[in-house]
Amino acid sequence: MEFTSIAGEQKYAALVRASAEAVIGLDFDGTLSPIVDDPAQAHIHPDAGEVLLDLASQVAAIAVITGRPARQALDLGGLEEVGNAIGDAGKELYLFGQYGNERWTSTHRRVVGPRPPTGLASFERELPRALRRADAAEAHLEDKIISVAIHTRRLPDPDAAYARLLPLVEELAARHDLVVEPGRNVLEVRSAGIHKGLVVERLTEELGAGAFLFAGDDLGDLEAFDAVTALDKGGLPTLLVCSASDEENALVARADVVVHGPDGVLDLLRQLTADARALRA
Repeated sequence: MEFTSIAGEQKYAALVRASAEAVIGLDFDGTLSPIVDDPAQAHIHPDAGEVLLDLASQVAAIAVITGRPARQALDLGGLEEVGNAIGDAGKELYLFGQYGNERWTSTHRRVVGPRPPTGLASFERELPRALRRADAAEAHLEDKIISVAIHTRRLPDPDAAYARLLPLVEELAARHDLVVEPGRNVLEVRSAGIHKGLVVERLTEELGAGAFLFAGDDLGDLEAFDAVTALDKGGLPTLLVCSASDEENALVARADVVVHGPDGVLDLLRQLTADARALRA
């Protein structure tokens, strides 16, 4: 791991000291799972389950906060099995899907979420016209029931297609009272009023967190970074981790620690676990 400043090193040390009261928030894609062309094949890193279970013994709780549907993330991550093991250890694993619209915990083992937002069906009916206007008719559409994701990764020039689509999709979404969440070669359209930052705030209050770490990789994690920054300004020990790659480095300037992809994230979590255990030995 690479600290971005001396202050980053100091914040890591403070988090270790407060680890017993810490909540560990983790994005899924690009953080726990490598980015792949087909979202349905984005399986969690093979070492993640073991690392999360070991980490759970040293912290207050672990929360996976993702834009994916909760059920999809549970299946791709094998997180129900991980949650069972964490529960047996007397700790809790949370999973928040669709930016916090859906919630699952290892204690209450069912996904709770809202109905599709008003306007989404009309948006989807009009979307093909916008795709054609942007010369992106072959973009992959991922129906998430309460949102829709438009992926340009499979197109010949993903970045150019993304740039053409963004203003058209934003305009269309606004007409239907929806918002656009930009990501790495993906635009997600959903209802307003919920984002990863609100999950961070709610978890902190609900669990009485004494520290908070959040690790993410792209623009969809900005609100979570903002919320953790606010906690830091309020005096809570915090750590912001950027899972960077050759394709994505949007969060580097905001991070206390920069690691390389899921391998780097898991190495950091292993180090945190070891340092917290050594402190209490």
